[in-house]
This record gives sequence, C-alpha cells and structure tokens, in this order.
Amino acid sequence: MKLLKEFTIPFVGLKIGKHHFDYKVKQTFFEHFEYDDFNDVNVSVNLELEKKTTLLELHFKISGWVNVNCDLTNEPYNQTIENEFDLVVKFGDEYNDENIDILIIPHGTYEVNIQQYIYELIILAVPIKRIHPGIEDGTLDSEILEKLEELSPKLEKNKDKEEDIDPRWNTLKKLLTDK
Repeated sequence: MKLLKEFTIPFVGLKIGKHHFDYKVKQTFFEHFEYDDFNDVNVSVNLELEKKTTLLELHFKISGWVNVNCDLTNEPYNQTIENEFDLVVKFGDEYNDENIDILIIPHGTYEVNIQQYIYELIILAVPIKRIHPGIEDGTLDSEILEKLEELSPKLEKNKDKEEDIDPRWNTLKKLLTDK
C-alpha cells in the first residue's frame, strides 16, 4: 500500500517539546485502504507529538462521525465516534511494530507515517452492532422495520400456550432445575 504524504511527519527538524497536528479524514482516506463499509466520513484527528531526546510520544484523539448502514433496517445514519490512543516511537536496529503501543524504527529515520494508526482508531471506534437511533426512540419510519414488526412472533399467543400445558409436565421441568 502506498503511503499518503499528508500523514507522514518529518520529526527530524522539530525542536524538543510538544507539537500539534490536525487532520481531517474524509471518505477518500478509506478508499485508499479499499475499505467500503462507510458511506461517508467526517472525522477530525488531533495529534500531539512530544519529541524527547531518545523517543517520540504521540497522543491521538479522534472525534466526528461516519455514515454507516443500520444492521437491522439497512437505513444509513451518522454514527458519532470518539477514540484516543497513545503511541511511543523508539529507535532501534530494525523496524518493529509487533507491540501495539510501541513502534521501533531504525536509527537514522527522519519521519514517521501515522496513517495506519488513524485508520485503525476510526475502525475500532465504530460499534460492532450498528443500530439506527430512530429504532431505539421509535421515530424511524421504514418499510423494513414495519415488515419486521409484522413478522415478529406475538407474545400473547405464547402465554396462552403455556397455560394449556398439562400440569404434570411442570413436575418433570422441576427435575431439570433441581440438579
């Protein structure tokens, strides 16, 4: 995968201390990764880089929204997201990103690319189960939702069936629970 230049930070010319970087992530960023679960994206990334003599400390903060389809109705909606992440960049003999929180880059490297970390932060901030907020508060008017209501089993019918059960079965059910 090709690295995006706007997410490459040349730290060699920076003074020791804290530096701030702001990024706006749009849909084209995810097209670069060939990730198509999002319909639209508007995320702000606030990066604080603290340069020290032997290492770099990066603190990522993201906030914004991603437009995704609801898992129940397939209706698109904007899911708000927020996430934070701390990364320590150390210098070593060879490149090593096996540890989640520590990135080791070779001595003599003068820049670090952060696009993969931003990508993962946004993906991990989206909930696994995506439910349209209109479903929870009852304001969503959708054909799919109406069809689900129509086809869902009615609870009152099940109560009638339980009352018709022979009482001798209750004694047998008691044996299962008395273990």
